[in-house]
Amino acid sequence: MDLLNNRSSVSEFILVGLSTSQETQIFFFAIFFLVYVAIIVGNLLIVISVIVDNHLHSPMYFFLANLSFFDLCLSSTATPKGISDFLRKHKTISWWGCMIQMFFMHFFGGGEMSLLIAMAIDRYVAICKPLHYKTIMSHRVLTGFLLLSWVIGLIHSTSQMVFTVNLPFCGPNVLDSFFCDLPLVIKLACTDTYTLELLVIVNSGFLSLICFILLLISYAVMLVTIWQRSSSASSKALSTLSAHITVVTLSFGPAIFIYAFPFNSYSVDKFLSVFYSIITPLLNPIIYTLRNQEMKAAIKRLSKHHIGAGLTH
Repeated sequence: MDLLNNRSSVSEFILVGLSTSQETQIFFFAIFFLVYVAIIVGNLLIVISVIVDNHLHSPMYFFLANLSFFDLCLSSTATPKGISDFLRKHKTISWWGCMIQMFFMHFFGGGEMSLLIAMAIDRYVAICKPLHYKTIMSHRVLTGFLLLSWVIGLIHSTSQMVFTVNLPFCGPNVLDSFFCDLPLVIKLACTDTYTLELLVIVNSGFLSLICFILLLISYAVMLVTIWQRSSSASSKALSTLSAHITVVTLSFGPAIFIYAFPFNSYSVDKFLSVFYSIITPLLNPIIYTLRNQEMKAAIKRLSKHHIGAGLTH
């Protein structure tokens, strides 16, 4: 009953969106729709290829398939509603819908960042301890890393949302975004949110920044190790590593800017919000497929198999 009383005066939030111009919104609808379809197709191709192709049954591709799954879930949390809102004059989301959206955004976002750290550990072992790679990165270890990513995502999201759902909202309900973003929602509460703001900064912002710095240090160690060798295997490792570094930068960069400094005099940058929720899940499969010959070959085999099966029927 206390929760219901807290939110009794606000039953929904109004989303300003990305533009008030009808022509611009139709343009955004077309672009975002095509991008979302590309996200679904690209990431599903990676997941299916890793599952069905024996050449990709290795720890690196196990993590890559799960990263693509996280990207699918993360983009599907807010993007479909955002796309449909481009065709609506009045853009609203229910109180519960907003809370659920924020929970899953942080759940899958936190899980994905944890998975990127696991991928860095995998590459570190492969490059710096190649003789012990198969022993260290066993099936049990891989499963443990994956479960840990889900658990960390759950803790990361729950630790913030358990306080947010109990905030009193007394009147202001306009969000200057196209989806429910935690810093913006907290600012609408009619109570002192200083402690919760600090929690968000530490939990989402500084944690992302610290993980990003540690990842960059680990990648620097791996790059030094690669440069000390001169072989075709080192060239392949460098190509794979550069793809990882690019994805880590694209994933952590916007999150750090959005959540490390979310409560200053400026509103959350809409461009960074779009980039984090839409562009990054699209770029991940593009980066890994363009830079990875094995993945490109697996996707070609998959497409040839389905084309061949279709012709036989």
